Amino acid sequence: MTNKKSLSESDICRLFITPNLHRAGWDAHRHIRTEYTFTAGRIMVRGKTVERGQRKRADYLLSVHPNQPIAIIEAKDNNHAVGAGLQQALAYAEVLDVPFVYSSNGDGFVEHDRLARPGQVVVRELALDAFPSPDVLWQRYQHAKGLSTAQTTVTTSPYYDDGSGKAPRYYQRVAINRTVDAIAQGQNRLLLVMATGTGKTYTAFQIIWRLWKAGVKKRILFLVDRNILADQTRVNDFKPFGQALTKISNRTVDTSYEIYISLYQAITGADSAANIYRQFSPDFFDLVIVDECHRGSAADDAAWRAVLEYFTSATQIGLTATPKETADVSNIDYFGTPIYTYSLKQGIDDGFLAPYKVIRVGLDKDLAGWRPTPGQVDMHGNVIEDREYNTRDYDRTLILDQRTLTVANKISDHLKSTNRYDKTIVFCENIDHAERMRQALVNANTDLAAANPRYVMRITGDNDEGKAQLDNFIDPESTYPVIAVTSQLMSTGVDAQTCKLIVLDKNINSMTEFKQIIGRGTRIREDYGKYYFTIMDFRQATRLFADPDFDGDPIQDDDFGDDSTTPGTGGSTDGDTEKLPVYRINDVPVRIINEQVQFMDASGKLITTSLTAYAGDAVRRTYATLEAFLSDWQKARRKGAIIEALQQQGVFFDELAGVVGRDYDAFDLICHVAYDAPPLTRRERANRVRKRDIFAKYAPQARQVLEALLDKYAETGIMEVEDPKMLKVNPLTDFGTPIEIITRFGGRANYDQAIHDLQAALYQKVA
Repeated sequence: MTNKKSLSESDICRLFITPNLHRAGWDAHRHIRTEYTFTAGRIMVRGKTVERGQRKRADYLLSVHPNQPIAIIEAKDNNHAVGAGLQQALAYAEVLDVPFVYSSNGDGFVEHDRLARPGQVVVRELALDAFPSPDVLWQRYQHAKGLSTAQTTVTTSPYYDDGSGKAPRYYQRVAINRTVDAIAQGQNRLLLVMATGTGKTYTAFQIIWRLWKAGVKKRILFLVDRNILADQTRVNDFKPFGQALTKISNRTVDTSYEIYISLYQAITGADSAANIYRQFSPDFFDLVIVDECHRGSAADDAAWRAVLEYFTSATQIGLTATPKETADVSNIDYFGTPIYTYSLKQGIDDGFLAPYKVIRVGLDKDLAGWRPTPGQVDMHGNVIEDREYNTRDYDRTLILDQRTLTVANKISDHLKSTNRYDKTIVFCENIDHAERMRQALVNANTDLAAANPRYVMRITGDNDEGKAQLDNFIDPESTYPVIAVTSQLMSTGVDAQTCKLIVLDKNINSMTEFKQIIGRGTRIREDYGKYYFTIMDFRQATRLFADPDFDGDPIQDDDFGDDSTTPGTGGSTDGDTEKLPVYRINDVPVRIINEQVQFMDASGKLITTSLTAYAGDAVRRTYATLEAFLSDWQKARRKGAIIEALQQQGVFFDELAGVVGRDYDAFDLICHVAYDAPPLTRRERANRVRKRDIFAKYAPQARQVLEALLDKYAETGIMEVEDPKMLKVNPLTDFGTPIEIITRFGGRANYDQAIHDLQAALYQKVA
């Protein structure tokens, strides 16, 4: 009889859990997903080092219907109690929106029913052969949700599947399922909050597809506020709708289609005659989805809100990355509390969105202000008003040409130190500022601008040549334009997947606008080397990262006026007629007086201390004292395990070595930054080992190997010495194959002991 206590967790799954699932009617191909990985692993960046953290993985995910998981099982080996995995499974179930949760150690199951009502049994223990069948769990789900037969037909409607294997990410699936379920149960106003870059349009497509195929929503209107969004949607995510889909253009209406994409501006106008949406009957559409609903549609008196009120009988869904809740504007008042929220922080934590580092640049005239001398005139002979000017004035009422030049040079220097072809967006105060910045960037990059005049382009609402290059800028395959200089046009809805640098040289007081701008950089494109992005801030706009509303529930936006920047809201656009600055000065020097680089830590917060101080704090959170660290280090058979664990906490040794010294081992870096111990170089440690002649007990052939490994340690560090792959690298290959080398020591056990003894000697404390 099998001794369960001696079996691994995978053995418990293979011999006990999986067979009993099969006996209960769960099909291996239709119902069961094992080792279901649902996050990508957070990207962690320090300098040039990029690594992914651990992915979250459920042992079993069970589904009765595709893309609609109903149960999760966390397995443990038999040395754990049967319910030992329940707490972990519950955490996963909450994220994955799964109603039934189980833990097993191979003796039985413990069930937690997340749908149980007060007075009902929540947790119960089941025999190993008593796991519920798919039909039983589905009936329990239907009963708990109170679903009728008609509602069940909608909630089980299939996803679109093109056969390529593409499936929604877990959070997209949760958003889709919650929305479809709510509509099936009669809810008519819904709000979905999903961070920029998390696939709102794809999510909307699947919602529409399922409701359309189920026959409950036959005519659908998808509203956007930018033409590029309409075109991207039509040719990409919405392409499967085929001939049923049309885009409303040329202010004409054709009622023969089923799916309509439209700009707000294409169906509204300044007078009733221009409001062509009225050519549809009020009950024509069954479903209206409003993309970027944080913008004009949120205001009670906006022209766009009239469209929604005209089609008031339709189910309406608002999509946004930045819900707005102010005294004047409310998404929630109209659409209701978000049915699902997937935030920027969640996206970064899961590894689906790119993290960022921040470079804050302080200019002397920004930090100290500037005041003219009495009677001073500008370059046009205008007497400058005598007062103190600061960043609120620059490029609005006062232009300092040298400031523009300094900013342009700093941007260019950064690109020269990284990659001059990294896609970059520079956000300026207004169109005039954007044009002056474009010229300054051209002059700072004359070689590349001369080679291709599209290296720097101004992309603003008033410039047809620039707008014509927007598609090229967002196309990963297109090299040019490299630097896009804008004011407002590119702050939202522009899918710049390979953008690696975002420059803020405009005053941003609106949290909504700030989040939208940051969203331009959050896409990950590993195939193009895009894992993270950099924010270069000249106006202290990144102070908003510290605001608790940055990634919280509906944004309390105290300065809505700065964000009403689209037609129909009373604000200005990139094509505005804002009064240009009245003073322009070209002889006031401006210089950089400080610069601070900030990284994101393992929890997603910006590190405001130095890298060494942060690393020291991170080490001490795990090892409070030097003695505690030394104890674990000496006991560890593989030192790399400790190093890797600290890397997960945000300690990146390559960058530390760049600050402390590249000749130091990870051990000495840790002791120095965390406990202020004087470090020894790798070569110093290697020489101390040689002086003690610890290799004398080995045969000459084995001694040669250890001498070579000691040289490798002096060159690279302990991780390489521990790695068996090192036996395949010169000069170790001079001693034979890995098997032949290990034979020199009399077998693998003796070789491993020799490596352990070498490590102990390297880190032996010398009196």
